[in-house]
Amino acid sequence: MAKKQTAGHRTETAIEDPVRRRVLDAAFAAFMAQGFAATSTLEIATRARASKRELYALFGSKQEMLVACISERARRLQIPLDSPTPRDAEALASTLVAFGTRLLQETSEPAVVAMFRLAIAEAVRAPEVASLLNSIGLEAGRAALRDIMSRACSSGLLAGNPAEMAALFAGLLWGNQMIRLLLGVAEPPGPREISDRAEAATRAVLQLHGASR
Repeated sequence: MAKKQTAGHRTETAIEDPVRRRVLDAAFAAFMAQGFAATSTLEIATRARASKRELYALFGSKQEMLVACISERARRLQIPLDSPTPRDAEALASTLVAFGTRLLQETSEPAVVAMFRLAIAEAVRAPEVASLLNSIGLEAGRAALRDIMSRACSSGLLAGNPAEMAALFAGLLWGNQMIRLLLGVAEPPGPREISDRAEAATRAVLQLHGASR
């Protein structure tokens, strides 16, 4: 059976197309500079040095361009769900530290912070931007974290509500760091700070919800 040619499928299969790459880079730059609602397809075509016909051959609409821009960046927030089920407290701690480290690394990247700024800036005029970011990127990360907590509970390593423990871990992991990044008053955390945050959040969750506490 042939695969359905969805926008997401075109994003993955045509990623090396140089015209498509220019269009997406131009679209994201224009969205950041002028906002999604105020950006015209003509502006994007001009920035990309492409014709409007080429734009519409690659993307059916400006909305589809936005979906592709967000998808590429939000995909960095998706943590694989296929990690092995932790069998002891040490393995669980290692899994949580690795998850927290990757999440902080990816979310702190300037391109991802810019994506969040775009969603916030367009929250009133184009609320679908925030909705797309939440569904494509953030929810995938939350689901992965809930899955880790749920499997740890099933293995008897944690005791509590997986969703609540996932929210606690994420809150401890980030603190107010994302707000500071969005405001431009902080630099992205370095490897040492990222490691320290991930380890501290892990210790706190294990101390509060470890089944053997």
